[in-house]
Parts: sequence; C-alpha cells; structure tokens
Amino acid sequence: MATLKPDPSFYPTPAMAMEAPREGLAYVSLLNPSGTGAKDAIGVVDVDPDSAGYGRLVSKVEFPHSDNELHHFGWNACSSHLCGYAAHPHAERRYLVVPGIHSSRIHIVDTKPDPKNPKLVKVIEADEVIERSGYAAPHTVHCGPDGI
Repeated sequence: MATLKPDPSFYPTPAMAMEAPREGLAYVSLLNPSGTGAKDAIGVVDVDPDSAGYGRLVSKVEFPHSDNELHHFGWNACSSHLCGYAAHPHAERRYLVVPGIHSSRIHIVDTKPDPKNPKLVKVIEADEVIERSGYAAPHTVHCGPDGI
C-alpha cells in the first residue's frame, strides 16, 4: 500500500515554515509594455548565496504577448492543502498561476521537472476567464485546500 506524503515544501505552521531551508530560486515578473517589441516573461533568479550564480537571472519563460501587467502570481498549491478538514496529501507546489490585470489572461507555468527552466504550459485567454468566472482583470492568486 502506497503512503501518501505531502509536498515537502508544505508546513503545518508559520513557525515551521520560518525554520525551513531557504529558497534557492525566485520567480519574478518581467514586464514589457506594448510597443517595446519585447514580450512579458517570468524570470528565474538564483537566490542561493552559496551559488556561483547568486543574484543572476538563470532563465526566463517568455509569454506569447506583452502588456499583460502580470500581477500577484502564486502557486497552485501550498500549506493550506494540509488543512485538517480537507487534506490533499497528493497536491504539490508545481505550477505558477500568473494573472494579467490588463490582458485578463491567466498563464500557467510548470516548474517541474527542472525548476531552473520552467515552461509555459497553458494560457487561459480573457474570453474564457470572463465566461467561466464572470470576472475580468484577475489580480491576485491564492490557493486553498479545495483549489485556487
């Protein structure tokens, strides 16, 4: 019988999260307003102070368009999946969900199998966001025990 174990980056308390090993990579938005010829992207920055590449841009995931105004992106899953009343031990912190306020698009970036070289796997276009949710201009991503 297989044992279900939660993602090792999930912590049951904020105090335990503060004691966890520091992150080695940071994902940052790279904004490009329309007219510049450059597309928006997510940058991967080495934040491991013991690394030779510390503080440098390791890679980037270019998006199909510019002028999205990428905003308050986050993970598809987090420690809330350890919630006692609705635990999801199979969930993992894998996908970055990146909304664009100006474009109303939602970009999905897969950080596995190589977190230094993530890939854009899906773009949810504005018409679908509006049709399915009734909202435009997605602002902030938060995960919870039952979804995003």
